[in-house]
Amino acid sequence: MLVNSDNNRFTVFEHESLYLHKGDRKLTIEHLKALQLFYKEKDFPYYSLVHNGVRFCEYVGVICVGKLTIEVLPKADKSNNQVRWKRILIDMMRSIGLFSPEAPSYSDLRLKNSSILELYLELFIVEMELLIHKGLIKKYRSKEVNRYALRGKLLVGKQIILNHVHQERFYIKQAVYDKEHLLHQLLYKALITVMKIGLDNSLSSRYSKVTLDFPEQCDVKITESLFEMLIYDRKSHRYQKAIDLAKIILLNFHPDLSKGKSHVLALMFDMNDLWEKFVLKSLQAFGKEYLVTGQDSSDFWSWGNRSARTIRPDIVIKKDDKILAVLDTKWKNIKNFQPTDDDLRQLYTYSRYNDNAASFLVYPGESTDGIHGRYHKTEHEIFETTGGVIVLKVDNGKRAGQSKLCNEVFKILT
Repeated sequence: MLVNSDNNRFTVFEHESLYLHKGDRKLTIEHLKALQLFYKEKDFPYYSLVHNGVRFCEYVGVICVGKLTIEVLPKADKSNNQVRWKRILIDMMRSIGLFSPEAPSYSDLRLKNSSILELYLELFIVEMELLIHKGLIKKYRSKEVNRYALRGKLLVGKQIILNHVHQERFYIKQAVYDKEHLLHQLLYKALITVMKIGLDNSLSSRYSKVTLDFPEQCDVKITESLFEMLIYDRKSHRYQKAIDLAKIILLNFHPDLSKGKSHVLALMFDMNDLWEKFVLKSLQAFGKEYLVTGQDSSDFWSWGNRSARTIRPDIVIKKDDKILAVLDTKWKNIKNFQPTDDDLRQLYTYSRYNDNAASFLVYPGESTDGIHGRYHKTEHEIFETTGGVIVLKVDNGKRAGQSKLCNEVFKILT
């Protein structure tokens, strides 16, 4: 475990623990209380509570609770090099779209001394600075106002209620063309949210300047459906990267409604999902002669008129309209190519529901290798299809790493 010089910053690997009274550096009572308050016992995925501490799960990323920042990194081998694993994680996130590959100044971001949170916040402020530099767009919106001149649609009901004494006024609805609209409301709220969680000096000054330059907006209640309503046109398409980053910030922000001192921003990602998407994107990008799809559903079991249960293998590889292989990714260490019985049974089911295609479990590891096995139907009969295990070394998450991973997979498959 790496502990930064700042007593409020910790870097750990997945499945490691932080304690109140253990180690060179330790959690303070205030740190532990803040983590305990944020913890939700039912289906809380990020960490579990242990005696005088917390134990992290398979989620990676960063949790910012008040002044406390904890970065959780993945780990698939014996290496304890935090900088290496941080770089791998960031490149994997970028390759699957969690960081924009074309993000301005990405190559200049300060990897060694920055947390995942600070990288996100720097990407966001870069996008905001670009938007302001190019000029913020205006849109039409409806506005209800009391005026001395009748210019717009008269709202008769409200006119009678509000202006029965002052009949010289007109309560009207009119179209206004200005910079107050949903895109700016979301971006402004993201700016204000970031200012609440605390920043280092360089980022703080940039956020303060952009916030001052940005037109003040009315508040908006944040829901995921609000972002789904957005439609980009020729004028607003340049807002999409900034809005995507604002969405991540706003949907993962948990305000402290009681004291206002322990706001939480949890940018945490399931490493199982990251690994699955990374393998899928790598095969799609560099296996051009194959058709590679993910999460294809098949009906598995049904009862009466109820909806059928489905199965969805992680990755299906086809060539010439024939299923070549079915892959199921697992982000966990495997020893001596010995998968669990449950994983093998799941793999067998995927094979049977995909034309008895060859099927493989795909794990991360210290070196790349693979084995082929066979499914036994009875004591004396063996299926023609095979089931196997592929272990892939995660060198890096860049294009070179993706290309190597793709080549290794197809070498083992064929």
